[in-house]
Amino acid sequence: MDSQLACSLHGAGLGLRRSFLSALAESLPVDQADFYEIAPENWIGFGGRKGRALRSLTEQYPFVCHGLSLSIGGPAPLDTNFLRQVKQFLDDHGIRDYSEHLTYCSDSGQLYDLLPIPFTEEAVHHVAGRVRQAQDILERRIALENASYYAAPGQEMAESEFIRAVLAEADCDLLLDVNNIYVNAINHGYDALTFLNALPGERIRYGHIAGHAVEAEDLRIDTHGAAVIDPVWELLDQAYQTFGVFPTLLERDFNIPPLSELLREVDGIRAIQRPYTSQATAPSAATQRVTQQPALAAC
Repeated sequence: MDSQLACSLHGAGLGLRRSFLSALAESLPVDQADFYEIAPENWIGFGGRKGRALRSLTEQYPFVCHGLSLSIGGPAPLDTNFLRQVKQFLDDHGIRDYSEHLTYCSDSGQLYDLLPIPFTEEAVHHVAGRVRQAQDILERRIALENASYYAAPGQEMAESEFIRAVLAEADCDLLLDVNNIYVNAINHGYDALTFLNALPGERIRYGHIAGHAVEAEDLRIDTHGAAVIDPVWELLDQAYQTFGVFPTLLERDFNIPPLSELLREVDGIRAIQRPYTSQATAPSAATQRVTQQPALAAC
């Protein structure tokens, strides 16, 4: 594998789902998706025809991994055996970038949901220590996603303050989910642009954009089951204006349309990026930190 290709992350990406793996493997439209994202939990130990198809793609195109079950904010000890499996998977497929949700999803067993971490100073220290432990095992910096949530138990800090504090103490990066900002802003009654401007843009590794469900005037559910709406596209544009262009990926988990329709949305990301990328800009501090690290086996 070309090591530079494996480490390259730019442009507009797509979350890869098994339902269109064969279509991608047979005729990959390389001019419409610059990188792909998978959940390692769905692929570790997965062989056969689909396993071979994934291997073929990761040998040719940049991939990132977005975890679902690490439970970085959970009360139980981190599953170090699982982390070692993830590291092996990342190394085997030449994948440098790994991200997780700033949530928890387990205690004595899996809870099968992404639950909010209390926005407290104690939780900042707890999460940051677990992030440092995970990074040591993975031998990679990780990125944490600002999560959607529907309740804030025990809140002592603003959400943006909590995110900044965790990232700073853990010295990790941010996966900026634009749709989650929009959903949370409606559900919790704050201004999305003010929240966006409060985030540490220098730590952005890459971004997510997705659709959601409207349950009521003041309630949105982060389903990843619909097309991206105009206000979310506009917030993405604002993010580029504020922080400069960062790699951004389309997520779609339910009600998945034909691949051609998804790729039109991916091209929508690129259309918003284009006016900014036509101007020469310096790489973000997060990008510089990644590229300045010693080369690893995966890269």
